[in-house]
Amino acid sequence: MLIFKRLMQLSVIGFLLVCLVIGGFYLTMRSDLPSVEVLKDVQLQIPMQIYSSEGELISQFGTKRRIPVELKDMPQQLINAFLATEDNRFYEHFGVDPIGMTRAIIGQITGNDAGGASTITMQTARNFFLTREQTYIRKIREIFISLHMEKLLTKDEILELYLNKIELSHRAFGVGAAAQVYYGKELKDLTLAEIAVIAGLPKAPSTYNPISNPDKAKFRRTTVLQRMLVSGYITESEYQQANNEEIHTKRHGVDIELSAPYVAEMANKKALQMYGSEVAYGKGLKIYTTVQSDLQNAAKAAVIGNIYAYDERHGYRGPIKRLWLSEADKVYLLASAKQRLSENDYESYQLALTEISAEPPEAEDILDNLNKVAIYNDLKAAVVTNVEEQQAQIQLRNGDTAIIDWDGMSWARAYLDDKTQGKAPKLAKQILTSGDVIYVRTSVDGVYRLSQLPDVSAGIVAISPDTGAILASVGGYSFKQSQFNRITQANRQVGSNIKPFVYSSALENGYTLATIVNDAPINQWDKRSGFAWRPKNSPAVYEGPLRVRIGLAKSKNVMSVRLLRGMKLSTLIKHLGKFGFDQSALPKDESIALGSASMTPMQVVAGFSAFANQGYLVEPYIIDRIEDADGEVIYQAEPKVACYECEVAQAEYANSFDASDEVDVEMITTPLAPRIISRENAFLVTEAMNGVIWGGGGDWSKGTGWSGTGWRAKTLNRRDIAGKTGTTNESKDAWFSGFSRRIAASSWIGFDDPTRNLGRTNVNSNLGRNQTAGGEAGANAAQPSWIKFMEVALSKYEFEAFTQPDNIVSIRIDKLTGKRTNKTDKSSRFEYFIKGTEPTEWVDKDNIEQIIENQEETTIEEEELF
Repeated sequence: MLIFKRLMQLSVIGFLLVCLVIGGFYLTMRSDLPSVEVLKDVQLQIPMQIYSSEGELISQFGTKRRIPVELKDMPQQLINAFLATEDNRFYEHFGVDPIGMTRAIIGQITGNDAGGASTITMQTARNFFLTREQTYIRKIREIFISLHMEKLLTKDEILELYLNKIELSHRAFGVGAAAQVYYGKELKDLTLAEIAVIAGLPKAPSTYNPISNPDKAKFRRTTVLQRMLVSGYITESEYQQANNEEIHTKRHGVDIELSAPYVAEMANKKALQMYGSEVAYGKGLKIYTTVQSDLQNAAKAAVIGNIYAYDERHGYRGPIKRLWLSEADKVYLLASAKQRLSENDYESYQLALTEISAEPPEAEDILDNLNKVAIYNDLKAAVVTNVEEQQAQIQLRNGDTAIIDWDGMSWARAYLDDKTQGKAPKLAKQILTSGDVIYVRTSVDGVYRLSQLPDVSAGIVAISPDTGAILASVGGYSFKQSQFNRITQANRQVGSNIKPFVYSSALENGYTLATIVNDAPINQWDKRSGFAWRPKNSPAVYEGPLRVRIGLAKSKNVMSVRLLRGMKLSTLIKHLGKFGFDQSALPKDESIALGSASMTPMQVVAGFSAFANQGYLVEPYIIDRIEDADGEVIYQAEPKVACYECEVAQAEYANSFDASDEVDVEMITTPLAPRIISRENAFLVTEAMNGVIWGGGGDWSKGTGWSGTGWRAKTLNRRDIAGKTGTTNESKDAWFSGFSRRIAASSWIGFDDPTRNLGRTNVNSNLGRNQTAGGEAGANAAQPSWIKFMEVALSKYEFEAFTQPDNIVSIRIDKLTGKRTNKTDKSSRFEYFIKGTEPTEWVDKDNIEQIIENQEETTIEEEELF
């Protein structure tokens, strides 16, 4: 009896000590327990999503992928699967399961620990407020927080938090993200077998996920299904059907609706600047960009199509690799190579061919090789399996076979260098051999075409001249291949794209569109270098005295230099600064008039927009608005806009002293972009650039017609457009920038290696008359993508002529002298002038010597130019 009393006393003392210890822990940890407000307002880490202006998903950023789902929207089978597997008494216990806890303690003592002590509430507490360290202190804290949560939240609220927070591997957090990552589905579309796989992940996400370990995932799925069956959640037949299904899964990305990775990265960088990574990547921000889906798709198609066109006309660079090569093919290739390679190169080539097996590898090895080939855009990897006279059979990486006919490969003459191509092939074996691993792409109707990964880069950007909103932007051929954004990061020489700004400055400094400037060679001795600077036209054609309008439309280099000389270098540099160009980075010599300055396409298109919008400098921007996870707008762009009517209204309101006058509040409060040139200047330069596309009229049959360098854009059949070609020294960069009243776009093409030029091509006799050949330049290398893009863009805008300011007058002039005339024949035309600058002298005879007096003329040899 005494022993029994002693034991009772010790038990009571032990119980009291445990209570004191637990009470002490509670008092110590009480201040660290989450408050009601914290528990009621738990913030899930939700990734940031980037959308087009119409709401099409472009990209998602964040280390954790999460798709929050309310409990009422989750399938009951999913809830049952988690309850059966993780905590079948969840709705019965108070946050801690005494039965499970006792079982776990006994397991610890006997060495048969099978886990099971953590309830869903305890797991939720750990996931939100604790680490995963295995210590008793953490476990006690977990219990306290769980009890605390059960007092403050309902069971359904706890379960919803748990199912949205739980880590499920492959960066999927929560069941909504897991359904998307593993099956590319919404929760409501999951099968019982798929639900069981997801419900089996919390125990060991890395071990049991179906992508990395399908066999272990299947084993764990069986365990989940068995527990559901025992718990009465499913029938025997449902169990058997789900358990017998094969594991079919792969990693699914976010369902991207609009491919615009360069745009997404621009928006991402801006969001990081505004909010920092913690908020940007974890608070579920929805970034709505200014990009319009149809224009973005058109821009991408235009850039990629133009890159392919350039790449094909410069020739085929050969297969990615060769898996096998028959002896007959080896002999043929060596014979062909001997005619075009140097002795050393031939020996290296011969050695490389001898190392290739003559026998094809096993079918599995062929597919394995194809699966290792990196894929970009619409390119597909294939291996040539048979070559006939003018076609080749190929096998794709999925095992399918196809045919490349002659039309799909006849372009592929050999690439020798950027300026030289081989002879046009006549047989398929001159292009391909069995065993070649190649790229192919398909047309809309599924016809296969031989292709290759392009070397050249290109980009296009379009903005609204009224607001600066970026409507479309493509920064390269493939974001996967290169994340370098040529639109915002590539500072390239602009070539003749500089000339509209040069002419704008000239018009502010005494010149008119009718001013005569001598189109004749320049030969200037530079005492410092000891060399003569001889800029030349491209092509090297000189027409003598010409009007300023014609000089811009025909991109006359020497006239641009003469205009610079007429107004001084410092004047031009200051004028260029008005357009947002960094004056300190501009060349301080006359080459600036020919485009030796380096700028990004984004800077160029912003500058050109000033001509389209009547003289304002708008700032390009990519984010229209930002919403939080609840859909509340937390940021709305308020761009400074180009609005002449608003400018007038604000000026009138500022000078008005009558408070009773009715005013348009919106117009007088609209933030205005800074005016950098006059409306008149913008109109006159635009008129001249309209001539770049449409020429100068006249009668071609009588020799009075002429074309501007951008005549290819006539195919758009729009008179309300203007633009300018641009080609740099040695054709290292090619541009076309142009606009209508409501959209401005700039297209660029070149190599990322700035020392490499775009070269030239000769005619490919296989391709007929409709092909591009000759030296690469702005008009034939960059303008085609601008035209292709504008075909779509202009369809969204009605014809809108450029507004003629009241201070502009139209005067009939003599074409040859720029003087006034009464003649109405082919020798005259109407020209625009700012009032007070129109010519006062009337033409009386064809005598222009006095006009070009003191202008230097000399004959020179042809030379490279900008």
